[in-house]
Amino acid sequence: MVSLCCTPLTFLLTGFAWLLLASLLGIASLIGLVNGTPLPHWLRTIHVHGTLVGGVLQLIIGGFLVSLAQSSDQKKSHTASRPGLYFILNGATVALLISLGLGQLSGAGLAGLMTMGAVASLAMATWRHVHEELNVPTGAGWVYRTALAALLIGLGIGVAMAFRFFPEYHAHARLLHLHLIVMGCFTVALLVASHQLLSALLQKELAGASLARLALAAIPIGFAFLLAGFVTSSLRFELAVGVVLLAAVGLSAFILISTWLRSGSSGNAASDHLLIGIFFLLLTTITGLAIGANYLPTPPIFPIGSLHLVAYTHLAFIGFMAHSLVGALTYGIPIVLAMSRVPNPKKRELYREQLEAIMNRWRTVQLGALSLGTMGLAVLAALTWSLPLSSPYVLSAVWVSAGFLLIGLALFSAKLAWAVGVPATAAHS
Repeated sequence: MVSLCCTPLTFLLTGFAWLLLASLLGIASLIGLVNGTPLPHWLRTIHVHGTLVGGVLQLIIGGFLVSLAQSSDQKKSHTASRPGLYFILNGATVALLISLGLGQLSGAGLAGLMTMGAVASLAMATWRHVHEELNVPTGAGWVYRTALAALLIGLGIGVAMAFRFFPEYHAHARLLHLHLIVMGCFTVALLVASHQLLSALLQKELAGASLARLALAAIPIGFAFLLAGFVTSSLRFELAVGVVLLAAVGLSAFILISTWLRSGSSGNAASDHLLIGIFFLLLTTITGLAIGANYLPTPPIFPIGSLHLVAYTHLAFIGFMAHSLVGALTYGIPIVLAMSRVPNPKKRELYREQLEAIMNRWRTVQLGALSLGTMGLAVLAALTWSLPLSSPYVLSAVWVSAGFLLIGLALFSAKLAWAVGVPATAAHS
């Protein structure tokens, strides 16, 4: 029974559950901060690591396992179980959060080693699979491999920090740890996956394959140079690299939108989320350049506080990553459920269509709520330049933004539970 529960679907559902719980904690922390009753500082650490390790990392691993299963010749590949990987990954996440909450860095280091072990156990399979099955557009395979290397290096730096191997370089190590994982792995992997998923959704080849190859190659290379700028504290160099990244992300957005327009499709919930996600990534890049340019004169033009950084980072975390992951789940869950539950191809297609209809319900409300909630954080941050936190306008902005985010998350959660709960016998009716 244990092994039957640890299928690729289990990874996806558990990853989303982590993401949902961590998001609720983040919303509570934001409300507490603005209302003058901030939650304990360690809860923010739990929010961040719960989101990234339990949520985003597990969802990416689940997506890889689904892709691996689809390329397998085994009849029941979608029900193939990996209990060891599942319990090590989630056990490591729980241990990491408890250790960080208690301030026990040695425990966090051991949990980090467990997480590295879970990722490393898939490294060889990932290395081969992305080259053989996920290399379209041409070159996507090596970009995925770069993301995997960045993840392992970032996790390794985190473990070294926990064990205090180089305390004199803690600030630089923390910077590398965070950005290698978030930018070098998660952003790169989700960006490549967005190109591949949108092409599959629309059943249309990407517009300008050579341009797509150029854009996808420029992203990890640009991130590598950007990290060099961070470490050397060279602001002008960072801005120059940021302009290159802006061009690459802009080119990716142009390719995805062109592909959608050429398909003649009105789209669906999955494609909508993927397209909105790339828009937010473009907006995040522009905002990052603006923040960097703000520090060129001394003193800076605008003061940048914690709320401004929260708004900026969540343009990427919610605007790009959450939209991309929700889009991927909207597309993938019906396929995984149909493949694992219905052996007959014709009945499987009927069942999949029924599940897709569920996932596409109320797509405008869901898309609008997540997007408006993310933009509301930017409005909230902008208001604090001229108004105190106690201002009714600031308080209204935080509650409106939180409300939109809760509506979007609750709606998608309800549809996900609905789809999972639809029995396979529905395909016979």
